[in-house]
Amino acid sequence: MTTAPAPTRARIAAACRAVTEAPAFSLVVLTAILLNAVLLGAETYRGFVTDHAARLHGAELACLAFFTLEMLLRLGAHADRPKEFWRDGWNLFDLVVVACAYLPFVRENSTVLRLLRLVRVLRTARFFPQLRILFIAVSRSLPGTVSFLFVGAVILYVYAMIGWVCFGSHDPAHFGSLGRALLTLFLLMTLEGLQDAIYNGLALSRLSLLYYGSYVLLASFVLVNVLIGVVLNSLDEARELDTAASAAEGKGPRAGAGMGMGAGVSAAATATEDPRPADLAERIADLRQSLDLLERSLATPHRPAAGDKDRMATIA
Repeated sequence: MTTAPAPTRARIAAACRAVTEAPAFSLVVLTAILLNAVLLGAETYRGFVTDHAARLHGAELACLAFFTLEMLLRLGAHADRPKEFWRDGWNLFDLVVVACAYLPFVRENSTVLRLLRLVRVLRTARFFPQLRILFIAVSRSLPGTVSFLFVGAVILYVYAMIGWVCFGSHDPAHFGSLGRALLTLFLLMTLEGLQDAIYNGLALSRLSLLYYGSYVLLASFVLVNVLIGVVLNSLDEARELDTAASAAEGKGPRAGAGMGMGAGVSAAATATEDPRPADLAERIADLRQSLDLLERSLATPHRPAAGDKDRMATIA
């Protein structure tokens, strides 16, 4: 049996939730994130920084104070259910990004602080469902991407060794060593410079067409299409997860949209109705009696009595 949260915590959570769930709050947070990105880009111009150093520093402090206030409001919105805050990955991400700005090492290191401010731009995914789905798809495609990179590395290594053996002495600028051969083949994966490479190979042997043709077929077509398939599969899974999460939170499309208004109201009333313990006990007793009747009817070959039929029909 769960205990109800303290009245004070419940009031704080209700007040903070009213603020954080307002559409205007999300719009203001998104505006602050974009303003932070604009300030970060403005700092790349030395002349502008020299003329407005104090203003830029004040704007950065204002953004940090606003993001801190935002996190306090989000924490307050979960005062009556703190476990749900820590289960949300986006809440943890936002909290880490904001909290790291107060660490001594980060505050003293301008490079790390700029990188941290750059990471804040990724928080825009929280407010754009499609962008959030893309982030989820990228994270879910990492295992398949690692396998793809391993296979691609093996193919690159094998073809680089073959290229060094066959073309090392003839074209040392591209195949003079294993490193140069790997770099050449990596660039050929984008089909850049393929024509020059083929002409250089034909000057040595016509069999170089087989070498370059098989490599382009594997690296530029087969492997790339495999990677696209992995990403698309992860994107479909991410959409299903986001739809399930939205439905669990009550944000998904309403079920039974084709039903009439009366049926929808009746279903909602049934779903929200809290049955009394006495009614539940009566229903359980009726179910037990119906099970007893079914067991007796299955155990005996004769037909059940008319009273038993009526009783079973009434319970059903």
